Order: sequence, then C-alpha cells, then structure tokens
Amino acid sequence: MTSSISERITQIRSSLPDSVRLIAVSKTVPADKIRAAYAAGIRDFGESRIQEAASKQAELQDLSDITWHFIGHLQSNKAKKALELFQWIHSVDNLQLAQRLNNLASQLGVSPQICLQVKILPDPNKSGWTVPQLLTDLPAIAQYKNLQIQGLMTIPPLGLDEAETLDVFNSTFSLAKTIRENNYPQIPMQHLSMGMSGDYEIAVAAGATMVRLGTILFGDRPEKAN
Repeated sequence: MTSSISERITQIRSSLPDSVRLIAVSKTVPADKIRAAYAAGIRDFGESRIQEAASKQAELQDLSDITWHFIGHLQSNKAKKALELFQWIHSVDNLQLAQRLNNLASQLGVSPQICLQVKILPDPNKSGWTVPQLLTDLPAIAQYKNLQIQGLMTIPPLGLDEAETLDVFNSTFSLAKTIRENNYPQIPMQHLSMGMSGDYEIAVAAGATMVRLGTILFGDRPEKAN
C-alpha cells in the first residue's frame, strides 16, 4: 500500500454510514502505527492477544480516550485480565465463559460491553454458539447482570462467495431480530459486529453496526505473526 494510514482511514470512513463504528484491528501493529490511526481520528482499537494488548496499552497510556475491543478467542484463564484491559469483548462464545465473565465483573466492579459470538454455518476453525445453542442459553445469559450484552459477533467461514457471505450476515441480522422479539431486556441486541477487510461492505449492507478492519488500514501483517 502506498497511501498513508491517515489517507486509508479517510477513504474507508467516507464509505461508511455514520451509524457504523470503525474498529481498527491493531493486532501485530506497532504502537507508532496505532498513534497514526489515532491522529487520523480513530478511537476504537481491536486486539486479540492479552499480553500484546497489555504491552501496547502501557506504551499508549497517554491516549486516554481510546476504547479497547477484545476480538480474539478468549481463554477462560485470561478472562480476568481481559476485563481489566478491555471495555468491549466481542468474542464471548459459550455459556461457561459468559458466566465466568459475569462473576469476575462483579468482583472487579466493572460492567463490560459484550457481543455473543455465533456460528451461522458450521466451521471447525471458529468458536461460537450455534444458533440453536444460543437460543437455548438465552434465559441463562439474561440473568448475568454484570454484563452489558450489546449484540452479536460473527465471522463467516473462509472460502464463501459474496452471495454466501451476505447470507451469513443477513442470517445474523435476523437472529438479532429474533432475540429482540423474545423480549429479553438484559439482551437488547443493539449491535452487530461483523465485517472485516475483505467483506465489510457486504456486512454493512446487511446491517453491521461495527466493522473490524485491520489489513485494509494498516497493510499486510508480518507473515510469522501469531
């Protein structure tokens, strides 16, 4: 990419509706590039590894109005640290993790913003509730008073064409509508976190309220990053 981070952010933002929140996925991205994105107006950053995020947050603590979003697979033994570092967790993918986060949030005196990760299609490479599992677990989830459950997150399986990808996003939108109609006050389903660099335009067309963009903003990541 020959354009600057600022130019890319300006271009992407101009294509997004005002209702869509742009989360810059900064995993493997050094702090100086995060500062460049911040200077271009970004205030939402997504990380997927606890230790990496902690190091960057220490380096960027002068940027006190950043909102940090955890978007990776969250292991239960790292749940406490995630609550200490992140205001949003997009990848709550099972009932046991939700219960642990709720208990820890009570102990820590925090009230994190949560998205429930769903798998619309079978995908052995992704975590998340299946639709039937999520609908079964909703009554229990609705009892977790320390979590602000804002909506759903999904990642389509690799290899789908545009029509298939759109169907995944449309199905996620419909699932959120179904949950709202079930009248769980504790689960308002105001947000849909869906769409990444390769498919965010399709996600926006299907009703995404948050898109998670990394490569398209920061360039290709190091091949050996893990």
